[in-house]
Amino acid sequence: MRFVLACSAFFIFHFVFFIGAAPAEPKQGDIVTNSIGMKLAFIPAGEFDMGSPADQKGHEEDETLHKVRITRAFRMSVTEMTQAQWTRVMGTRRGEFQGDDLPVESVSYADAVEFCKKLSKVEGRTYRLPTEAEWEYACRAGTPLPLAANVDDVAWFDDNSEGKTHPAGSKKPNAWGLYDMHGNVAEWCADYYAPYPSGAGVDPAGPATGKGRVVRGGSFASFPRGLRSSSRGNTLASYQLKTVGLRVVLEEP
Repeated sequence: MRFVLACSAFFIFHFVFFIGAAPAEPKQGDIVTNSIGMKLAFIPAGEFDMGSPADQKGHEEDETLHKVRITRAFRMSVTEMTQAQWTRVMGTRRGEFQGDDLPVESVSYADAVEFCKKLSKVEGRTYRLPTEAEWEYACRAGTPLPLAANVDDVAWFDDNSEGKTHPAGSKKPNAWGLYDMHGNVAEWCADYYAPYPSGAGVDPAGPATGKGRVVRGGSFASFPRGLRSSSRGNTLASYQLKTVGLRVVLEEP
C-alpha cells in the first residue's frame, strides 16, 4: 500500500511539474503588445454605476444612472488607433490631420468595423469595437468621478488643443493605463444609440436596430461637460468626422 501511495505522489508531483501551474489572471492594467506594436491593457470583469446622477454638472437626460455588470474580462488598446496603426492594417492613410502618432479620424462606423475585421485576421484573434458599457467601465477605471480634477492633465479639448488632434498617449493615463479616454478624438462604440433601458444591466450591448451609433469620450473640440465619463454622443454611422476615431477591444479567451 505504501508503495502505491508513494508512486501516486511521485506521478502527481511530476505531472504538475511538467504541465506547470495554471497561469494566474492578469491584473487590471497589465499590458501586452500585439504584432503591429499595439499595446492592450487588461480590463477585469466587474460592476459599476453607468450614467450620471441628476445633480452632476453637465448631466443630460440620456445619462440615467443605473448599475451594470461586466461579466467577462477583456483587453483594450491603451491609446486611440494611430494613423500608423491604421495604415499598417488597412494599407491606406486616413485623417485630416496628418502624422503617424496622431489618432486616426475621419473614419465611418463601417470603416472602424472593417479595421477590426482585418486586424482580427492578421492576429488570429477577435478584435472589435467596445460596447458602450465596456467603454464607460474602462474609462472610469474604478472611480465614480466624471473627470479628473485637472482636465488639462488627461485631455486635449477646446481649451488647450488649438483646434487639432495631438499625438496619442501624450497626456496622463487613467488608473488602468488607458490614455485619451477624454478628448483628442471621440471613439466609435458598437451600440446603436438609444435611451438606457430601465433597471440594472448585465453586459448590455444596446438595441438591435437604430439610426445613430454611440460615440464616446469627447474630442479636441469638446467643452469639459462633453468629456465626462458618462457623456454620450449620437452620430450617423456613415459620417466621417475629423473629431471621431476609434479604440479597439481584444476578446480574452
